[in-house]
Amino acid sequence: MKLFSALLLVILVAMIAKSVFLSFRAQSPEDYAETGPAFSLKQHLSGEIRSEGLIFGPKGRMTNSFTAKMVGEWDGDTGTLREEFTYSNGKTQSRKWYLKLGDGNTFTATADDIVGEAHGTISGATIKMEYQIILPEDAGGHTLTATDWLYLTENGVIMNKSEMRKFGIKVAELVATMRPADLDMR
Repeated sequence: MKLFSALLLVILVAMIAKSVFLSFRAQSPEDYAETGPAFSLKQHLSGEIRSEGLIFGPKGRMTNSFTAKMVGEWDGDTGTLREEFTYSNGKTQSRKWYLKLGDGNTFTATADDIVGEAHGTISGATIKMEYQIILPEDAGGHTLTATDWLYLTENGVIMNKSEMRKFGIKVAELVATMRPADLDMR
């Protein structure tokens, strides 16, 4: 029995170490401080933006896809990002983020389906944002902990990867692109 308990403990420690040091969660904003082009919320989340994305469930299989039309507007250090999603299952969703630039390279954001405030850090060509999101009732109504990473590419396209967790266990993942509506992708 002691051998089994010890083996179980070793496996658990290995899983935690992998999660902390060898995965999506192991990234930090400092890892990207010297990358470019520099991400600017005011510049890169302004005007009309188009997005396409995939949502993966807890088993790693794609469960839904979406397109979205977004509009970002700024007045000084405060801005809004309106999002209109259309999902492959026929559902639609609207969200409006309220963004506020903070000291240094930080910002906060709120939305109706966010618990409290989201906290973000801008570093080089990246943004990391962490928050709790409440899923719609038809998706279970669960509150999940989300980590978003946005990576700005040389041509102005933003690649977004997000993980959603419940009790520390990954239950969903999102991969999406965001680009200015007038960007010629040829």
